[in-house]
Amino acid sequence: MDEEYDVIVLGTGLKECILSGLLSVDGLKVLHMDRNDYYGGESTSLNLTQLWKHFKGEDKPPEQLGASRDYNVDMVPKFMMANGSLVRILIHTDVTKYLNFKAVDGSFVYNKSKIYKVPATDVEALKSPLMGLFEKRRARKFFIYVQDYDENDPKSHEGLDLTKVTAKELISKYGLEDDTIDFIGHALALYSSDNYLDQPALDFVKRMKLYAESLARFQGGSPYIYPLYGLGELPQAFARLSAVYGGTYMLNKPECKIEYGDDGKVIGVTSEGETAKCKKVVCDPSYLPDKVKKVGKVARAVCIMSHPIPDTNDSHSAQVIVPQKQLGRKSDMYLFCCSYAHNVAPKGKFIAFVSTEAETDDPKVELEPGIKLLGPVDEIFYDNYDRYEPTNDHTADNCFISASYDPTTHFETTVNDVIQMYTKITGKALDLSVDLSAASATEE
Repeated sequence: MDEEYDVIVLGTGLKECILSGLLSVDGLKVLHMDRNDYYGGESTSLNLTQLWKHFKGEDKPPEQLGASRDYNVDMVPKFMMANGSLVRILIHTDVTKYLNFKAVDGSFVYNKSKIYKVPATDVEALKSPLMGLFEKRRARKFFIYVQDYDENDPKSHEGLDLTKVTAKELISKYGLEDDTIDFIGHALALYSSDNYLDQPALDFVKRMKLYAESLARFQGGSPYIYPLYGLGELPQAFARLSAVYGGTYMLNKPECKIEYGDDGKVIGVTSEGETAKCKKVVCDPSYLPDKVKKVGKVARAVCIMSHPIPDTNDSHSAQVIVPQKQLGRKSDMYLFCCSYAHNVAPKGKFIAFVSTEAETDDPKVELEPGIKLLGPVDEIFYDNYDRYEPTNDHTADNCFISASYDPTTHFETTVNDVIQMYTKITGKALDLSVDLSAASATEE
């Protein structure tokens, strides 16, 4: 192990694996270690026996739930936007050849005590029962403006400079109602708070366009895709990629201790008495607890069910976003459902997650409105974990620490963290201009 590397990555969570892959493709010499004997860290994927052990401390799940090996339950489940940054990274690194994707059936929003399909185009706006007749027309006009908007074509801007006009000002021009703004901001543009309303509208419009373009991509009921067998396939795919580029992976390396030189900068990592030298370290918060701070807590429930989420058109895979205002909360709640259609459970079984940022000390009570929407469940496990963010100055110590996973059920925030970290580590922007047709999803 006494070699020198450009970068040592600690932890095989999704973020660390993506970064390790990107850095390897860039020609850097990467050593990737994990204290666990399995891939994935916090974002690992568990079979039924492992799930039972994790939540109940015993390894005898009831037989009627089916074979343990048929379960691949992701601990941090997130759908991918079909045209989003993660898919671009997968194509850029050519990891797509190790993965099979399948389109996600439905994208829904909870509004006025009911679940509705998220309308994303002018045609869908006119059909949507979410809005009354006049509101539909106003929404349709707004959607057409967004669809036709082209940053490089001033004619499409209708005299508005979206780098200056706020999202609130843009929306008020179309006179949209609060409930409409709620579902557009949270379920289409995927903001997790209402702060975006006071920001320049360009990002808001770009997010809406990304959703609509992703939706059009596979002509499915949602803009999302998900790998067959779940996200547990991702870290392993990146490990294979890294090996192709000469990177080294080591699991089961206890007590990875980061060593510093006299100037406070990283010089290597020691495990089991051996030290590997390096110039930079990339890791998740658990490897450098003294350089992170707690910024929140995620509360969630993991459920095994024998049916899809009610009112989602029998979708075998779906996301339901519950905007904060609809429940009188400060943060959104997310429902995630996947099933045997994506090979994550035995035939006839569905895995559902309800997650949110914890606002009280009683996550069970907080999650109740989301759990109610699921209908009867066969099994339910409650869980919460602290969220950390780095506090160190990476220019002083060359340690690049990822933030913990947030409660969202889509990948957008996770990938933004990865892209920002990539730029800090390499000093350059990540080029994601790729041919999107290289990633296809099966339509069954």
